[in-house]
Amino acid sequence: MKANMGSMDKTIRIVIAVIIAALYFTGTISGTLGIVLLVLAAVFLLTSFISFCPLYAPFGITTCKKN
Repeated sequence: MKANMGSMDKTIRIVIAVIIAALYFTGTISGTLGIVLLVLAAVFLLTSFISFCPLYAPFGITTCKKN
């Protein structure tokens, strides 16, 4: 897996994941929607830490800086 996510992309995903988690654990969002968003937040965190987004690959999208 070649990295296809830049630092700004990773930062935005982490911030969104933290916001979703905070909303879920404070009870602002709950039920099925809360669980789906929590799973999405986990995916955002995972892809941020490995710097690879599987949805970017088939379309050839990369947010990494060019060398």
